Amino acid sequence: MTSARGANEARGEAAFRVGDATLVLRPSFEALVAAEEELGPLFALCDRASEGRVSIGELAILFDHLSRHARPTAVDREAIGNALVTGGLAAAMPILRTILVQILQGR
Repeated sequence: MTSARGANEARGEAAFRVGDATLVLRPSFEALVAAEEELGPLFALCDRASEGRVSIGELAILFDHLSRHARPTAVDREAIGNALVTGGLAAAMPILRTILVQILQGR
């Protein structure tokens, strides 16, 4: 099912607002490998998230890599981080959950 914001939930995608832009977070192989190079093993990230030990910086890195396939050039990692702070971590948790389920369970 594709949401009104363009994210295909059946593929584990999620939508995230950064200013006026809605980013589609797509957990593709390439994006996950790039995120893992910076964050370390994604399974460990999943463990930390389940324990409430994921940082805003880690979320910004993950969301940055997952949205690089198509986003406005004005949206960078700093803008994503600022959107996470502005919206609060509680608002980002359902988005992170969608992504982590995709990482752990696949399609």
